[in-house]
Amino acid sequence: MADTAQTTNRTDRTDVPQRSAVRSLLRLWPFARPVRARLFTAACVGVLASCVSLVIPLVLKWLVDGPVAERDPGGAWLGGGCLLLLGLAEALLFGLRRWLVARPLAGVEAAMRAALYRHLQRLPVSFHDRWPSGQLLSRGTTDLQTVRLFLAFPLTFLLVNGVTILVGAVLLLAQRWSLGLVLLAPVPPLIVLCAVFEAKYGRAARRTQDQLGDLTTVVEESVLGIRIIKGFGRHRSQAEAFRRLTRALRASELRKARLLAWIWGCITTLPELAIGGALVLGTLQVADGELSAGTLVAFLSTALALRWPVESIGFLLAMSNEAATATDRYFEVLDEPAVDGAEAGAGVLARDAGAAPAPGAAAPADTADTAHTAHTGGLLFSGVQFRYPDAPPGSPPLLQDITLHIRPGETMALVGATGSGKTTLTALVPRLYDPTAGRISLDGRDLATLRREEVRALVAVAFEEPTLFSATAAENVLMGGEGAQESDLRRALEVAQADGFVDALPEGGATQVGEQGLSLSGGQRQRLALARAVVGRPRFLILDDPLSALDVHTEARVEAALRQVLATTTALVVAHRPSTVLLADRVALLSGGRIAAVGTHHELLRDHPEYAILMSGEGAGAR
Repeated sequence: MADTAQTTNRTDRTDVPQRSAVRSLLRLWPFARPVRARLFTAACVGVLASCVSLVIPLVLKWLVDGPVAERDPGGAWLGGGCLLLLGLAEALLFGLRRWLVARPLAGVEAAMRAALYRHLQRLPVSFHDRWPSGQLLSRGTTDLQTVRLFLAFPLTFLLVNGVTILVGAVLLLAQRWSLGLVLLAPVPPLIVLCAVFEAKYGRAARRTQDQLGDLTTVVEESVLGIRIIKGFGRHRSQAEAFRRLTRALRASELRKARLLAWIWGCITTLPELAIGGALVLGTLQVADGELSAGTLVAFLSTALALRWPVESIGFLLAMSNEAATATDRYFEVLDEPAVDGAEAGAGVLARDAGAAPAPGAAAPADTADTAHTAHTGGLLFSGVQFRYPDAPPGSPPLLQDITLHIRPGETMALVGATGSGKTTLTALVPRLYDPTAGRISLDGRDLATLRREEVRALVAVAFEEPTLFSATAAENVLMGGEGAQESDLRRALEVAQADGFVDALPEGGATQVGEQGLSLSGGQRQRLALARAVVGRPRFLILDDPLSALDVHTEARVEAALRQVLATTTALVVAHRPSTVLLADRVALLSGGRIAAVGTHHELLRDHPEYAILMSGEGAGAR
C-alpha cells in the first residue's frame, strides 16, 4: 500500500544529525529539575551503598590476619556480625534509592507525555500531513518509557559505579600498588572500546526506534482500514508488508544484540584476565612472605566487588544511548514550531508586508483591499495565495490571487473541478493553514491577527469526510460548541436530521459510537458532523460538501432545515450538486486556482460553459 511504502522510508533518512549522547540527554534537565533533590539524594544513597560494599574487603582483611590467624573465636564472631550488618546496610540503602526515584520519575514521564500531547495539538495541520501517526505514537509511549528507565537506573548507576570504580582503584593501589597496576591495566583499552561501541550502538538504536514507529503505523492503519483490507482481499499484501517491517526490526535488534555481546565479552574478559594475573602474582608474593594472606584476600575481594560496576558499563552505555536517541526523537517533535496565537499572525503580516514599496509605486492589490477591510463585514479574501510547505520547489501556488467577498449573512457556494483547490481554500478560514500571501478578514478583522482559539470560536467547519471520536453521540456533537446546552444539542440534531437515528440508538445520545464512529453508517456520521458544526451557532460556517453521503430524501430534509441556519450566519459551502448550490445566494467558480466567476446559479449556467458542465453531470465526480 502507498502509505506503507511512505512510512517505511522514514527509517532510511539520512538527514538526522548525529548528536552527542550527553548533549541529547542534557535536554531532559528542564523536566527533571522539579525532582532534582530526590534524584541527587538517590545518587548519594547509591554511592554510599557502593562504598559500604567496599568496606567489606577491609573487614575480611582484619578477620583473616587477626582472629582467623590467631584462632580467636570471639573475634571471628565479631567479624561475621560486622559483615552481616554491612550486607544489610547495603541492601537497605539500595532499596531506599529505588523508593526515592520511583514516584518522581513516573511524574517526569507523565509531564513529558503531557507536553508532547499539548504541542501536537498546537502544531499546524501541515505537520500532521507529513508525519505518520505511528511515529508520533511511538515517541509518546515507548520512547518516553526508555527515557524514564534511563533516569531511574543508568543515570544513577553511571555515577554510582564511576565513583565505586574510582574509590576501589584507590583502595587497590593503597593495599598493594604493584597488584593494583596489574588490575588497572585493562582500563585504557576498555575506554577505547566503549567509545567505539557508543557510536555504533547509538546508530543501531536510532534505526530500531524508527522502525518500531513504522511498524506501529502499519498496525494502526491495518486496524482502522480493516474493512478496506478485507473488502479488496489485501490481507496477504498487508501481511507481507508487516513481515518485511518485522524482519527489518528483527535484523536491527540482532545487530544491537551482537554489539552488546561484543562489548560485554570485552568488558568481562579483560578484567578477568587482570584478576587472574593479580591472583598469580599475589600468591607468589604471599609464598615469599612479601604479602599477608589477609591483604591478598582483601585485595581480591575488592577486585571482585568491582566486577559488577565494570561489567555493567556495557549495558549502562547501551541503555544511555537508547535513551539519547529516544530523547532526540522526542525533541524532533517538540522542536517543531507551533504556529499559534496573535504572535503567529504578526509573523504572517510581516512576511506579507515584505519590503516597503518605492515612492510613487502602486500598492499591491491585497494591500489596497486591506485598506477598506476595516469597514467591510462578512468574509473577505484579498489577493490570497497558497502553496503547501512540502510542494516541489518552483511549482506554482495551488491558489493564486483569490479575491472574494461573502457579505454578512450571505451563503456562498464554491464550485470547481477536481484539484481546483476548493477544500484548501475552505481550510484557510479556520486557520488550519495560513495563506502564503494575501489577507483573509472576518467582519473587518484580519484573520492573521486573531488567536486561533478566537478564530475557531467564530468559525465552525463540517468536512466531507467526517471524523468522530470514541465518545458518545452527544459528546461528539457538543464538541462543536463551548458551553452548548441540551436545547442546543436537540436543535443541532434536528437541523442535521440526526435526531431520529440518535434517539433510536440503544442508549440514545449517550451511546458510544466507537472508534472513528465506524459503528454508524457514512450518512449518519456525516449528519453528526453537520450537527457538530451548527450546535455552537457560529457566526461563520464552512461546509465542505457535507451532504454527499445522504440519500436524496434525507438530503432534501436536511437542506430545508439548514436554510434556517444559513439565514443567520455567513457561510461558504463547497458544492458538487445543484441541490446543494441552490442553498446559496451566490456561487463562486474556482478554476485553475483562481476565482473564474461569481454570480447566481442561473447566471453562471447561462454565461460559463465550465460551470454548466460541472452542474450537468458531465463533470460528475469533480471534487
